[in-house]
Amino acid sequence: MNLDDALQTFIAESRELLEEMENALLNVDLAGDQSEAINAIFRAAHTIKGSAGLFSLDHIVAFTHVVESLLDKVRDGSITLNDEMVVLLLSCCDYLSGMMNGLAAGQHEQDPDTAPEGEMLQQQLRRHMDGEAAPANPAAAAALAVHAEPGVERIDSGRGDSDYWHISLRFGRGVLQNGMDPIAFLRYLAKLGRVVGIATVPDALPPPDDMDAELCYLGFEIAFDSSADREAIAGVFEFVQDDCELRIIPPHSKVSEYVNLIRALPEQAARLGEILVRCGSVTQQELDGALQQQADPDRRPDDAPPPPLGSILVGAGNVPPVVVEAALAKQKQVSEQKAQESRSIRVDSDKLDKLIDLVGELIIAGARANMIGQQIRNSELLEATSIVTGLVEDVRDAALELRMVKIGATFNRFQRVVHDVARELGKDIGLIVDGEDAELDKTVVEKIGDPLMHLVRNAMDHGIEPADVRVAAGKPARGMIKLNAFHESGSIVIEVCDDGGGLRKEKILAKAIERGLVDPERKLSDSEIYNLIFEAGFSTADKITNLSGRGVGMDVVKRNIQALRGSVDVSSREGQGTTVTVRLPLTLAIIDGFLVQVGASVFVIPLDMIEECIEYATEPGQDYTDLRGQVLPLVRLRTLFRIDGAAARRESIVVLKFGNQRAGLVVDTLLGEFQTVIKPLSPLFSEVKCISGSTILGSGEVALILDVAALLHTVGGKGAVALAA
Repeated sequence: MNLDDALQTFIAESRELLEEMENALLNVDLAGDQSEAINAIFRAAHTIKGSAGLFSLDHIVAFTHVVESLLDKVRDGSITLNDEMVVLLLSCCDYLSGMMNGLAAGQHEQDPDTAPEGEMLQQQLRRHMDGEAAPANPAAAAALAVHAEPGVERIDSGRGDSDYWHISLRFGRGVLQNGMDPIAFLRYLAKLGRVVGIATVPDALPPPDDMDAELCYLGFEIAFDSSADREAIAGVFEFVQDDCELRIIPPHSKVSEYVNLIRALPEQAARLGEILVRCGSVTQQELDGALQQQADPDRRPDDAPPPPLGSILVGAGNVPPVVVEAALAKQKQVSEQKAQESRSIRVDSDKLDKLIDLVGELIIAGARANMIGQQIRNSELLEATSIVTGLVEDVRDAALELRMVKIGATFNRFQRVVHDVARELGKDIGLIVDGEDAELDKTVVEKIGDPLMHLVRNAMDHGIEPADVRVAAGKPARGMIKLNAFHESGSIVIEVCDDGGGLRKEKILAKAIERGLVDPERKLSDSEIYNLIFEAGFSTADKITNLSGRGVGMDVVKRNIQALRGSVDVSSREGQGTTVTVRLPLTLAIIDGFLVQVGASVFVIPLDMIEECIEYATEPGQDYTDLRGQVLPLVRLRTLFRIDGAAARRESIVVLKFGNQRAGLVVDTLLGEFQTVIKPLSPLFSEVKCISGSTILGSGEVALILDVAALLHTVGGKGAVALAA
């Protein structure tokens, strides 16, 4: 195996684990069962530590060992997780992320510049460990006192039909060297129930002269009273399952329960092992061990058939014979089928980008072939190109789907932002995330993070009021930020909402008039006033903080969103809150377009923005028409782009819809649908309005792609139709 590739995999997986760890820490207060969240945090730290050890990254191992030790004490109840500890552990996540970044840059040793920070964090972690509370359950702690007895039989053997679990445990020799404390597992076991009795098995102890203080020679026999199932009990030893021998014998009452559970299972295909695991009579680890034994030819005579799985499980004491018989009877009721395996692979994003580029060139070449077929009027060629076009569309959709990612990963970043900024501001602010399953192109996701970050920080700093002001206004002391995403008309809409004080129209308008941005005599709509905050350098903040006020940098936010062929809008109600709405295309690569012609010029309109096409019918000189009783403002491309020549004798209107606005586009000719490969414009044309890109037609000519949002903005001041709510 290539160690460089393995190291890159370790870095990628560690970053994912740190992200999961951070999310779990931020949401631990919201978790119904905090033990699950704490276990997830512990598992992440433990996995990073173990994997780092494989690459001899001692500085990462040493740091995560201290983190893991604290989490282990939280896990067994010795220490209670509080807000101060959450902040400390989040700082540890940041420090580990920095280590991963250094490792990715080729730094395999401790960075001397960051070493003091790591030492300070370790000191704080140890301080929390030294101040640990007494065990919450003294009786359980007392039950864990270990006593050695020479000959050990089942502890409850004299009780007849015992209702206690019996756990036979033999730790591996290297468990201590791997950083595990056997007693810590026994303490954690006591949290699931009551340890009725425990005996130490010292049979493996060598003579004193041969003993190695770093090796573990002890085993334990435990009588355990608990309502937990077998999987939960086995889960206590999850981190040493490959380094110990574990046998769990169920209470006698459990045997009849297993049989009843097997009989009540739904009628679906399953193997014997799957049935036993599903009813809880064996764990997955025990099943895997039995399957390995069944497949091992060294454990049976030559040419002997593999022993039945049920016999292996019964012989090992994992499951009573009556339970296996019930499972076999259940298996006969349904046909056996192979379970589908879910497979996923990591693919370099550059390879996906290359694939999209090739698909784009294929679309252009296909359009060229189709045009030639039409020119020479060859029916067979036209039929073949029609089939190819359909297949290319399928390939295009499949390729674009590979680049689609959920926006939830971007939204989750803001849990940490809200947590940290709220502490910095001294405000109580929460975050609600909705629509995290909405998908869009990975390129858009990568570039929208910074604008959203700015909007969220603005909402927290200048949108949400201090707690005393909110309470005086009759609001909850805790302010809320909401991130929402949903699909609409071929776009993704992202909303950043706050329940703060809202925007003050009069103050914004007065500031705009003072700076000469607005004519004092001009009447502006509420939307136009609110959108003034996107003017360069515009701000109504009374004081400057290290977090930008509304208007400071908002022009950059708008410019970055427009660079993605998107738009941004603001709505607000004073005293109730503000909503910033961002609309973005789902992809920046290939779209379904609609070709129109004005004079000799051909334009592309994104098909998702078109509601319908109607025949032009209006009085000369009018900039509107009647669309089924509604006024529809018109945009004349010939006038807008100053295209020479007289209008066609029979013009058409393309009805466009973007967000809550509608307008009509007057064109000479409708040319039909067209798969559009988006090509960026040269920086020379960056200031050209109403154009968002270009594409290459089958003839090799260039057609410009219209920016529908900008087109509707041109008629915004003349009464663009707002759709009824």
